[in-house]
Amino acid sequence: MSTLDTGLTLIRTAAGRVSAANGWMGNAFKSWMPTGLYARALLIMIVPMVVLQSVVAFVFMERHWNTVTRHLSAAVVQDIAALIDVYKGYPQDKDRAQLRRIAQQRLGLVVDFLPVGDMPPPGPKPFFSLLDQTLSVQLGRQIAKPFWIDTVGRSNLVEIRIQLDDAVMRIFAQRSAAYASNSEIFLFWMVGTSSILLIVAVLFLRNQIKPILRLADAAESFGKGREAPHFRPRGAREVRRAAHAFLEMKGRIERSIEQRTAMLAGVSHDLRTILTRFKLELELIGDSPEVDGMRKDVDEMAGMLEDYLAFARGDSGEQAQPTDMTLALEELRGDAERNGHIATVAFHGLPVVTVKPAAFKRCLANLVSNAARHANTISITGYRDHRYLTITVDDDGPGIPQTMREEVFKPFLRLDDARNQDEGGTGLGLAIARDIARSHGGDITLGDSPMGGLRAAVRIPV
Repeated sequence: MSTLDTGLTLIRTAAGRVSAANGWMGNAFKSWMPTGLYARALLIMIVPMVVLQSVVAFVFMERHWNTVTRHLSAAVVQDIAALIDVYKGYPQDKDRAQLRRIAQQRLGLVVDFLPVGDMPPPGPKPFFSLLDQTLSVQLGRQIAKPFWIDTVGRSNLVEIRIQLDDAVMRIFAQRSAAYASNSEIFLFWMVGTSSILLIVAVLFLRNQIKPILRLADAAESFGKGREAPHFRPRGAREVRRAAHAFLEMKGRIERSIEQRTAMLAGVSHDLRTILTRFKLELELIGDSPEVDGMRKDVDEMAGMLEDYLAFARGDSGEQAQPTDMTLALEELRGDAERNGHIATVAFHGLPVVTVKPAAFKRCLANLVSNAARHANTISITGYRDHRYLTITVDDDGPGIPQTMREEVFKPFLRLDDARNQDEGGTGLGLAIARDIARSHGGDITLGDSPMGGLRAAVRIPV
């Protein structure tokens, strides 16, 4: 391998590692981000505001607060240094009355003198005190004598003691003379106005999010086969446009269903009329083995016609309403026992669920009848939580191979051992059941049953 090829390989490897690192960081960032639109919009508003306020506060403290405090502290220390010079230059002022008068009247300082050695021990320094730090620096720079300061003992005064040759000078200065005390007011107003703006933004944002949530609820209700009569387009122009598009789509779907239902009603009426004619003609012919066979064929044709029309019609026209699932499951158990099967029913949770009662009962009846054709014992179990209604139908029959559990839901599928049909059946039982479950926003899955046969599970949102 040449040097060029080796270099290209190293570059590709490094690029791959960088790409993998970027992908990992991107996934980590996405995992930290909130998933809701409301939370993301708040984050979009809060983060720039916090960054802006932090920058403003930093610039203010660095460029203004620190500078002003440093200048004020330097001026106070200069006044103290001048008093020390006067003290040393005029020893004839024995009682220091003139020095105290000048300090108080001209400089705004209270000065007295203590005996030599009357210096308190160094106390603990405050964790963060700009005044303490600035005064210490200025005293060490301009006076260069042992000193002791107290910036936290009194709220509005600063005490300074300086060790002189024959005494200890104690000075009391106003805190405002050495410290930019109005900085907290600025920070308070900055935080206060930001909080008010944030509250107003949150209230307006909540009103903007509500129409989107209403649109999502209406779409979800329509997907479950329920009506949303109080839904109206509201909110911003884009949200109203999406709501109008949803209503137009909903109207087109409903008109298509109505047209299909009307067409199927006409076809059903015409075909039933012909079958009724056949039955009347067979009754007039009399009894014979050939006539009995023809009657059986006509009855089978009538059953197949009903299955075809039920599959094509679906659950259109029926309105969803609160339904007691325990009563519906008990009816299915009674039907199975009347046909000579052993059936048990159990339900857990709140039994009242909003469904299309006739269609959903047909869905469950198809599953129970499918189990009854191939098993002796059937167990029907229902469970309802805050999100889903789940109903399982277990049996002790031969089951269905795992590779064919999706195939049996295809309409008109013919398999030698398929359980979606009986002899002379249409193969539409499971297809109709899944179609009804999906019209409620759910689905049907097949799996292994603890009883040794097949488990059919229906799960729909509540």
